Amino acid sequence: MARNGPDAASDSNPSPVAAEDESPNYLSHEQILLVMFGLMAGLFLAALDQSIVATALPRIVSELGGLEQLSWVVTAYLLTSTAVTPLWGKISDLYGRRRIFQLCIAIFLIGSALCGLSQNMPQLIAFRALQGIGGGGLFAIVLSIIGDIVPPRERGRYQGYFGAVFGLSSVAGPLLGGWFTDGPGWRWIFYVNLPIGLIAMFIIATVLTVPTPKREHSIDYLGAALIVGAVTMLLLYLNWAGDSYGWGAANALMLPIGAAILTGLFIVAERRATEPILPPSLFANSIFRVGNLYIFLAGMAMFGALIFLPVYFQAVMDMSPTRSGLALLPMVVGIFTTAIGSGQLITRTGRYRIYPIIGASILSVALALFSRLHVETPYWQIAIYAFLFGAGLGFTMQTVVVAVQNSVPIRDMGSATSATTFFRNLGASIGTAIFGAVLGIRLAHHLDEQFAGGPPAAGQAAGLEANNIQAIQALEEPAKRMVLSAYTHALDDVFLTGIPFVVLALIVSFFLKEIPLRTGRAPVESPPAPMAAASSDAQPPRSAPERQERERAPRPQPTGQRHP
Repeated sequence: MARNGPDAASDSNPSPVAAEDESPNYLSHEQILLVMFGLMAGLFLAALDQSIVATALPRIVSELGGLEQLSWVVTAYLLTSTAVTPLWGKISDLYGRRRIFQLCIAIFLIGSALCGLSQNMPQLIAFRALQGIGGGGLFAIVLSIIGDIVPPRERGRYQGYFGAVFGLSSVAGPLLGGWFTDGPGWRWIFYVNLPIGLIAMFIIATVLTVPTPKREHSIDYLGAALIVGAVTMLLLYLNWAGDSYGWGAANALMLPIGAAILTGLFIVAERRATEPILPPSLFANSIFRVGNLYIFLAGMAMFGALIFLPVYFQAVMDMSPTRSGLALLPMVVGIFTTAIGSGQLITRTGRYRIYPIIGASILSVALALFSRLHVETPYWQIAIYAFLFGAGLGFTMQTVVVAVQNSVPIRDMGSATSATTFFRNLGASIGTAIFGAVLGIRLAHHLDEQFAGGPPAAGQAAGLEANNIQAIQALEEPAKRMVLSAYTHALDDVFLTGIPFVVLALIVSFFLKEIPLRTGRAPVESPPAPMAAASSDAQPPRSAPERQERERAPRPQPTGQRHP
């Protein structure tokens, strides 16, 4: 059943001490850094596999065949990693994050090894889906572990590095994918995960010690099945509509209708579940609601640039996939600079609300600048725009995670943190589908404009598709110049489409409440001590100085809250 009473109240009125744990032992700073290395390695692998495969696809098809199934090599990973994220977050709340992290990375590594051994396209797609199940768990649990071992006041400076990992993976993916494909072979884009993943698993197994839940629990199998089914249907629609089917085709519309029905059933099931996957009480928390709406909208715009800016580099500037990855380095520098810088400032000041506002403002400016690109735009200008966009992202994502984690009880840390990852990825999937549709529609429109006079070259552009970059470079003048102009204008329209979503995120950010970030050190699990458990005097729950510090700590004021 859904939680009632004080627990639900604590969720609706977030408190900076709501998530405090009573365990007396703590990780040292050196241990935290070592754990972070293992966590970042795991997260880097999961994020890398979203982009590393793209440059190897032509070589994979030439060896395994199955051209008509090509897109599923990417889609299978995206679909499963997104669908299982909330489930892994809840499971980590119930069974402890260390063992679940190890399970997820083991699933990911097994999937990676099997991908490398694949002998045909169906095998590769199935093993990519298995890889995604493990990768989704890594996305869900890594930031929750930081929530376990680092207090909210200090999380900003640590979580900023994880935001930078996402930016780095977006650049490293095409680079490493191209290098492995041209060098030892495409199978090594999967085999390379094995040594790095094993190192991460060893570090977490030997260094990380976090509290293991002691409460009775049961798994919400019905809720898990419903949310996985709903997300799967929605993502299938976004991947098929406009490609295999029209957006309004009856066959395609059955998927979003089914997703809506399953979502409604999921909401009903969660209200009745003893341990819901996404506790309804979380949605009574205004910081959780506002933060996830913000991250959903920002995620839509974020992936619009991350995916379609490389398209500009390759289609208009005739860059190779590897060079287009290098061209994104200014964006990564921007992410590093502001993610780490804002994290340090959050730790020093305890204030976080201003950074999502700054981030959305910068993102809107950067998208407006991207929408002014033309065929002759020099790269140095694009580099400045990309740096600004990265700076906006750095201010945006991890700050919201800190705010959400600080506002929920520790028993719901995994569910709340995985929800932010889930809504970001869901926004990214929807945004990518919308922007892809805009690119196709506007490219056709601008091609019609360019060839309205019916010059002889018009026939060369007939049937040109938005993703057929190689065909563009094979055209002869003046058709090539006219098509490049149409392509640039279409991409400008894509970036313009992202601006309203960022503006909405900016408006939403003003509703994000700011509550004091706790400064107490983060607890870890004590070694077994049966004798100590027999006497409360043998091992008090807190030392005297810690009790005194807690008693002196300011409590949130009830100002502005309504009471019956």
